[in-house]
Amino acid sequence: MPFTIRRATTVDLPALLALESGFPGDRLKREHFRHLLTRARADVWLYVAAEALLGNAIVLYRAGSRRARLYSLVISPAARSRGLAQALVEAAKQAAAARGCGAMYLEVRCDNLPAINLYRKLGYSWVGRLPGYYEDGQDGWRFECALETPATPPRMAA
Repeated sequence: MPFTIRRATTVDLPALLALESGFPGDRLKREHFRHLLTRARADVWLYVAAEALLGNAIVLYRAGSRRARLYSLVISPAARSRGLAQALVEAAKQAAAARGCGAMYLEVRCDNLPAINLYRKLGYSWVGRLPGYYEDGQDGWRFECALETPATPPRMAA
């Protein structure tokens, strides 16, 4: 099925909230999404197929840092195991590298084995444990990966 990965705008807010509503706990609220889309140092990437939002990835940037943070990755339950998460993470990594970031890190629940396996497959390495990190007291794990610097275009002769 043909798809597009693109940056979100405020027009996408209802679809983002609908996608988010299908997940228990740690949900982003309307105000948080609006902030991410309008004022934050963030990219919100969408995976869209047949005009339906099937997934999103949120990447945060901190001023003066060369590390990006993959803050959230959400895939519609009906669209899982089709490579959407991998495509979104790869697009997010490329965009962060293009912004000058040399690394990307993330947090994941220590019991979320499908996500952990995905991140390892995509080159992330475990760097630490985050005790009681999640709302329900579950531990988190931090992963990080180096980003490839985009090729520099050749200089034109004068």
